[in-house]
Amino acid sequence: MASNSANLWVLLGLGLAGILLMTKKLKKAIREDFGAFIEKLQLLPPPQPAPPKAPHPLTGLTFAISDVFEIEGHVTGFGHPDWARTHNAASRTSPVVSALVEGGATCLGKTVTSELSMSISGENKHYGSPTNPASPSRVPGGSSSGAAVAVAANLVDFSLGIDTVGDVRIPASFCGILGFRPSYGSVSQVGIIPVATSLDTVGLLAKDPNILRRVGHVLLQLPYAVQRNPRQIIIANDCFQILKIPVDRVTQAVARSTENLFGRQVLKHENLGSYLSSKVPKLRELIGKKANGDLSSSSIRNLANMMQILDRIEFKSNHGEWIDSVKPILDPELVEQLNEKLETSDTIIENFKSVRNDARVAINSLLKDDGVLVIPTTADPPPKLGAKEIFSEEYQSRVFSSLSIASISGCCQVTLPLGFHDKCPVSVSFLARHGADRFLLDTVQTMYKSLQEEAEAASKFKFSKNAVNQEQLAEIAKEKGNQAYKDKQWEKAIGCYTEAIKLNSRNATYYSNRAAAYLELGRFHQAEADCTKAIDLDKKNVKSYLRRGTAREMLGYYKEAIEDFNHALVLEPTNKRASVSAERLRKLFTG
Repeated sequence: MASNSANLWVLLGLGLAGILLMTKKLKKAIREDFGAFIEKLQLLPPPQPAPPKAPHPLTGLTFAISDVFEIEGHVTGFGHPDWARTHNAASRTSPVVSALVEGGATCLGKTVTSELSMSISGENKHYGSPTNPASPSRVPGGSSSGAAVAVAANLVDFSLGIDTVGDVRIPASFCGILGFRPSYGSVSQVGIIPVATSLDTVGLLAKDPNILRRVGHVLLQLPYAVQRNPRQIIIANDCFQILKIPVDRVTQAVARSTENLFGRQVLKHENLGSYLSSKVPKLRELIGKKANGDLSSSSIRNLANMMQILDRIEFKSNHGEWIDSVKPILDPELVEQLNEKLETSDTIIENFKSVRNDARVAINSLLKDDGVLVIPTTADPPPKLGAKEIFSEEYQSRVFSSLSIASISGCCQVTLPLGFHDKCPVSVSFLARHGADRFLLDTVQTMYKSLQEEAEAASKFKFSKNAVNQEQLAEIAKEKGNQAYKDKQWEKAIGCYTEAIKLNSRNATYYSNRAAAYLELGRFHQAEADCTKAIDLDKKNVKSYLRRGTAREMLGYYKEAIEDFNHALVLEPTNKRASVSAERLRKLFTG
């Protein structure tokens, strides 16, 4: 008995020792500031203006900056000790940082950035890798890793980083927070170490969409304007096919939020790769033999390749002399990476410039002033710490595909968190045309709460790939119906729309489109029934009211037809077809 008791105490002692050892390791791994900061400091805002003047717009907020922004009297480290050793303290503070401090915010320090802002993992062997608060066993994402971690860990209200090829959007996605890449050229780059001048943009990270919007307005010096809702939200179907999580985990949250807030007629689907390949002629030349018959996916893949080449070329142009001067003391692997030969020519570079211009025109044309493009931020969940997959060509091709759209076109993008999948953060991105930053920030603020609610609801259900495929097949059937309708093949169109309805019976557009084909064949009772079903699904479907009004007019139900046209006018007061039809019927009915 005594022997058993002794053994029990030995086991308990070993157990407690193990717990203490694990606790010590955990505390070491997750430092007090999660390893986010490389230097603590304070830049205090000026005193508040006396009443009746309004207080500073950012009063009470704190922020941090990546170690690429200059602060007077401090050495800017650029994520590498050799850079810090070979550069003097800054003689000025970046105007962007000064503007935020003058706006009432307090800067608390500089955060860790990837080595020379080159890594998308966010790990830094010189200063330690910041711990991802959302998933401590996984990388935080780079290059603005410390800036994202500081926000995710609630150490500051917002932070600044530089987004070149996704350096703010990736860590925002991996850490489960908001990340904003403004339109290219909209924020001053003075007092910031350049990476690739034609791609660099000051990026903003925050947890709260209201803070993101407030700071964004100061950052961009935006004048007051009336808030507008989007008139179209376009889901880029092909971009979501590379996701490593269930597609509908993301797209259904966006679709349901859109329907709840704005009505189904706002939601559209687009094959972005096909659209870009048709609108950007030079992109086809860049694709060349690599297309393998799949122009759609290749167009976005090669946009990503182009972005990576530009990044490397312009980095060398900006910092080639420094690299040559310190080559003997640099890490040989880093030197090899920096000196990697790129197969480029003057013609290819000129083609790149042409693609950038055409891509911006194409995105602006697609979205206009009030459209939002929905794409995945990253294709994969954050890799585990030390994992080699992030360096593979396949991984980087996937991750840069969607990121390249904003980087090349220069349009603005916001990364939005959508909860977790398998204990990893999930996100989606909204893009707006170049210069539509205020509109995009307003849209994010409007939709954020609804998106979170829909994402939480979606996470409670297990979606199968079959459900995803059915929705996609329904869209394909609808597009075939649309083409048949354009070709005046009414029976074929009806067949295609019927197939779409069988695959997804909750889509008002399918019923409304089939009603249009029924009208062409004079099958007015069927057209009326389809429109009624569409209106039951979507009370704001203007086309369905117009088509049902037409069907009822042809059936002699004049009073009901007038009501339909009037309802369409309530939804769209400037709709000429509804106005003319209602007036004509009123004269006939009262006469």
